[in-house]
Amino acid sequence: MCSFILPPSGAARRLASLARERILILDGAMGTQIQGLGLSEEDYGGKGSGCACRHHSDHPQKGNNDLLILTQPEAIEEIHFRYAMAGADIVETNTFSATTIAQADYGMEAAVHDLNAEGARIVRRALDRATAIDGRPRFVAGAVGPTNRTASLSPDVNDPGYRAVTFDDLRIAYGQQVRGLIAGGADLILIETIFDTLNAKATIFACMEAFAEAGQRLPLMISGTITDASGRTLSGQTPTAFWYSVAHARPFAVGLNCALGAAAMRPHLAELSGVADTFTCAYPNAGLPNAFGQYDEGPEETAAQVADFAREGLVNVVGGCCGTTPAHIRAIAEAVAGFAPRVPA
Repeated sequence: MCSFILPPSGAARRLASLARERILILDGAMGTQIQGLGLSEEDYGGKGSGCACRHHSDHPQKGNNDLLILTQPEAIEEIHFRYAMAGADIVETNTFSATTIAQADYGMEAAVHDLNAEGARIVRRALDRATAIDGRPRFVAGAVGPTNRTASLSPDVNDPGYRAVTFDDLRIAYGQQVRGLIAGGADLILIETIFDTLNAKATIFACMEAFAEAGQRLPLMISGTITDASGRTLSGQTPTAFWYSVAHARPFAVGLNCALGAAAMRPHLAELSGVADTFTCAYPNAGLPNAFGQYDEGPEETAAQVADFAREGLVNVVGGCCGTTPAHIRAIAEAVAGFAPRVPA
């Protein structure tokens, strides 16, 4: 069955209705919050930790933030809860690298389904707690990252025709991830930090297959990343070309995240907003990293720049990427509250 003629989910209808009423708020960085926990190898559930997780590997696990879904679920739920209470309408699962391709670095490929299903359930618990306090509806976004391989470019400068991954490799891996997110109750799928549009197209294909199996189409958010001052993705596309490459997916929203702070992102977002006939999203970093890899831009500074996006009618969904915190999200939510959402081109 073609997924385009499947009935939209209830979340899809509610999201579209809310996005027409006001600018929606996405959450902020997960890695920044996890780094602040100061976790050890044992906390991650690595070799010799004796953790209760049924998945084990001989590889060191420190840095495998996705695994904390299974080994430190309370800590991850609390981070999601803080973002919800800071004003986020949409909160992402901690599953950026929860594919067999990315988890192969840690020998944790067998954990992929559990990571995604439990990742969505943890967010749902956090959002239900927040809604019980203030009554606001909130949505679970199943976060799907780009993996550490690219289908369009060779990793070997001496062999430009070589590819470390195929379209079907990606389609299969993303299909496993998306099925897990659906099983866990995700309300929408967020395909993010896209540096290679061919990877994204494999993800879209996998989503359509999974939606057909589920008998219902979830909303898609698709977010690319402009890697430098060239104004192009790593695989060479301008924002306009990127849009026309993914428009067939009929996403709920398309936008940009990561790599750049809000000021540097603005012209690329304006270009994308001018051509996309759907809602747009933007979640920039808290500026650019300093010499130590830290982000110095404070909540008010980031929020003021994101408010300019709203003032100019460029966005429907805003949030934060690397370096942002619940304080940034709270400031962003307050800064854009008085602006009308963008009307799609």
